[in-house]
Amino acid sequence: MGQKVNPTSFRLQVHKNWDSRWFAHKKDFSRLLIEDIKIREHVEKRFASRPTIARVEIERSANLVTVTIHTAKAGVVIGRGGAGVTELKAELEKISSLPVRINIEEVKRPDLSAKLVAENIAHQLERRGNFRRALKMSAQNVMAAGAKGVRIQVSGRLNSAEMARREKISEGSVPLHTLRADVDFHTARAALPGAGIVGIKVWIYKGERG
Repeated sequence: MGQKVNPTSFRLQVHKNWDSRWFAHKKDFSRLLIEDIKIREHVEKRFASRPTIARVEIERSANLVTVTIHTAKAGVVIGRGGAGVTELKAELEKISSLPVRINIEEVKRPDLSAKLVAENIAHQLERRGNFRRALKMSAQNVMAAGAKGVRIQVSGRLNSAEMARREKISEGSVPLHTLRADVDFHTARAALPGAGIVGIKVWIYKGERG
């Protein structure tokens, strides 16, 4: 079960929350959902050169959309003199049907964000890095940052091999069946020339909640 259910959705309303928080009538729901997807894709695309965006939260009220961007490099998102945020706000207001407010929150320990770790590994693989070294270094960095356990899995044509295979590394414990366990999970994809797509999954166990 722990391998079939997304660890984040498994813990919703126990100690995790939705990344989009709003209520809509049936006729508006699909339009607002598509808006949310486009907003997330735009933010990710804008800062795609390096893994910096850990999470994008969207809250809607009657006359405002609040987009909270959790990032490892707040300076990159904010830009010189706040120019980056102003520009991003104008771009998001073209997508959204309501005025947009942007909040920036800095991620203090990026090595404890499964999304940033997964995207960092994908970035290394795309630059022809050795996958074993990338996994080992990432796992060590996560444990050094204070995690109780980490599991990283890559699957695909690793090192441009003829056959696809799956490799994983694990340190500490990752109790996927324990609802109290704070497990951060994310997936990423690395597009390798001549070897297709390599999938990356990262589970990070940060300890028990309440």
